[in-house]
Amino acid sequence: MRHRRLPFIAGFLVAPVVLYLVYVIWPYLQTFGYSFTDWNGFSPDIPYAGFGNYTDLFKDEVFLRALFHNVVILTVYPIITIGIALFFAFMLNVGGSGKTAGVTGVRGSAFYKIVFFFPQVLSIAIVAIIWSRVFESSADTGLLNSLLLKLGLIDHDHPKLFLGETDSWPFKGLSIGDDITLDSPVVLWCLIAVAVWGGVGFYLVLFSAGMQSIPRDIYEAALLDGSSRVQSFFQVTLPLLREQISVAWVYLGIAALDFFLLAFALPSVGVQANHASEVMSTWMYYTAFSAGRMDKFGYACAMGIALALFTLLFTMIQLRVTRSRDKIEF
Repeated sequence: MRHRRLPFIAGFLVAPVVLYLVYVIWPYLQTFGYSFTDWNGFSPDIPYAGFGNYTDLFKDEVFLRALFHNVVILTVYPIITIGIALFFAFMLNVGGSGKTAGVTGVRGSAFYKIVFFFPQVLSIAIVAIIWSRVFESSADTGLLNSLLLKLGLIDHDHPKLFLGETDSWPFKGLSIGDDITLDSPVVLWCLIAVAVWGGVGFYLVLFSAGMQSIPRDIYEAALLDGSSRVQSFFQVTLPLLREQISVAWVYLGIAALDFFLLAFALPSVGVQANHASEVMSTWMYYTAFSAGRMDKFGYACAMGIALALFTLLFTMIQLRVTRSRDKIEF
């Protein structure tokens, strides 16, 4: 009977495996091969360049600046998103003052979950339109500038630029050599804020599902022993959510290393030309498809391979660091 099932199972697997090899694995292999060439993407002639494209990455001022921007995003974006999502998930699931020893969520928690998750259903085009209006550099039509004007924090004739602000914050930048400056412009922090706004809802739902699987008896025992909500959060909730936090950290890290959609859609053309909001994925896109760099397709492929290697390395390190080896006993 077992031998009869093998052809049946194999028959269902052949088509998906073939499609995966043709449309996923083969393009990866092609990209890896093209990264060693000076191909322009159109010519039938594909001159071999060896490792020249990879060595040029370390001389490319824009790529190194974009890499530093990704590092800033990778450092800040996951920490803020996970922190906010954990706080709200704890309040919506355990932070209420119900009748069962204070282990219920706050009143209206189901509604709040819908509100927090709502940004997930919006397309990036809608998100770009909404936040471009929020950050608009006008005291009359920009939502944030209008608020600052009413509070008396800005002058009507000198509104904040936000998405057009290229000055670095919180430091002016680190100079490497004569041509390369590593900085974190204000526009980059605005993009991180938008990413946090859009990502908190998903991870709130993820952590809420994990908290709902924790037996309420554990919380009740902690409260009877005199633990405060803060203590129960750090001593009960966080240890039991280690797997969910590890998954969230990997997903957010991959998103931070990508960050293409927001960096491409939100900043103005002038800011993009100044590379203040540049990340590795956007510079790879411009290198491959911009009109003035059509001979750099092989170089863009090298950027893609480098980005994939960075993402793979981060994922391996993160899974290694956050892997839960010891079972928690109560």
